[in-house]
Amino acid sequence: MFLLLLTAVVTICAGDYILRALRLRRAEQLIAVAHSCKTPARLDTGRWPLGLELIVTAFRAAGQQRLLELMSLIVEKTGSTFEQKLLGSRGIDTVAPSNVEAILSTKFTDFGLGERRLVFAPLLGDGIFTQDGHAWAQSRALLKPAFRHNDSVMAQIAEATEELICRIPEGSLVDLQPLFFRFTLDTTSYLLFGHRLGGLESDLSEKFASFSAAFDRAQDCLARRGRLGPLYWLIDGPQFRKDCARVHEHIDGAIEKALQKSNSLDQEATYTILGALIKETQDPKVLREQCLNVLLAGRDTTACLLSWTFRLLARNPTVFDRCRKEVMEICSEREQLTRQQLERMKFVDAVLKEVLRLYPSVPINSRVANCTTVLPTGGGTDGKAPVLVRKGEAVGYCPYIMHRREDVFGSDANIFRPDRWLENEGRLFSSAGYGYIPFNAGQRICLGQRFAMLEASYVVASILLKFSSLEIPADQPVESIGTEQQKLTLVLCSADGCRVILR
Repeated sequence: MFLLLLTAVVTICAGDYILRALRLRRAEQLIAVAHSCKTPARLDTGRWPLGLELIVTAFRAAGQQRLLELMSLIVEKTGSTFEQKLLGSRGIDTVAPSNVEAILSTKFTDFGLGERRLVFAPLLGDGIFTQDGHAWAQSRALLKPAFRHNDSVMAQIAEATEELICRIPEGSLVDLQPLFFRFTLDTTSYLLFGHRLGGLESDLSEKFASFSAAFDRAQDCLARRGRLGPLYWLIDGPQFRKDCARVHEHIDGAIEKALQKSNSLDQEATYTILGALIKETQDPKVLREQCLNVLLAGRDTTACLLSWTFRLLARNPTVFDRCRKEVMEICSEREQLTRQQLERMKFVDAVLKEVLRLYPSVPINSRVANCTTVLPTGGGTDGKAPVLVRKGEAVGYCPYIMHRREDVFGSDANIFRPDRWLENEGRLFSSAGYGYIPFNAGQRICLGQRFAMLEASYVVASILLKFSSLEIPADQPVESIGTEQQKLTLVLCSADGCRVILR
């Protein structure tokens, strides 16, 4: 009797599952027909089952620090939009600007972050970069005022830049990349806490050095977790958890001081992100998670931009000379730079835009479909038909490859040429549209983009005022754009840093 009942229950459940699957399949077919969807090109994942051959190839390329080079070859061979099946799941990858516009703007609510919150949770918790929906909107509204330009922020950038320049030895080999990371950690911590963490002090404290190293290692783990998709949990372990705890401990100390100050009469008038957050909540965990989200973005992205900028300037002396000439014509070494002066430096701005085109700080991104939806292009043999994206499927997009599209940037898209941003009265910036998204785009466009460009231009101009020449070591090869080894964590930086000589 019990066996009979069990058989009946299993049969009913199986039948219900099959019926719902058929209904879902039928609904998807109706959507596909209604929008004239066609299947996109299929990525060849190799002979091994579940796409394991491609996964192994990708991890090998990542180990060789050439993952983006591999991805560029895949797009060149397969097309600008294609589907892939890895570990039994279908996903879509695209570098078509119209598809990215749909994902980030016109069909914004159809897409979310998917498992990103779980992937990043051990370090970042629940903050603006891991949130969706109402929680994300609240965080964005709360953080937005912090990035309005004010005199105190300019003063802190100026002070930190002076300390940065003091760390650069004249006429000797120096790796600027770690210095830039220390610099941006200081300026971002000022936005957060109203004081700098001391990243540019001549004698770094053991506590700060430990925090910085733990932060770097933890981010590397987050990046590797993200590449594993649903198997992100395989990247874990005692060292990762220890690093996360070390970072949390350091930030918790700053939060505790801010909470004590908020409950006293001795409150500063300077706007800080943490101060604004404390007005909404005094939960230390919530405060830490929001602060860490901003700290990660504010430190890493601008540091990468500065490092790539000086790496390229050192390899393009004519561009360096033009930049310096413009800076020298607008201001002098004896005066502090102003926002108005920086806004007049059109060629410096063009250089930064070109660096962000070739080396966007976040070169790979993705979304997950909240519902079955349609992308406008990429289907069929000609790649022009709409493409069906089923609920739960991931859609990846790659600004690194998008920014090299010849149909957007011309036949010299793989060449460092800042003048492209000044030609035709600077129309490229608007005409590129969603083909150029160094700060993402749509409703989730980076809140700090203007601050980042201000900070980067201030540093570039200040260093060019101080030093008249920029060279690379004689023993260092000059690689073609995109062929150098690249360190890809959550951001993109040079694997061998920015080793230069300034005189």
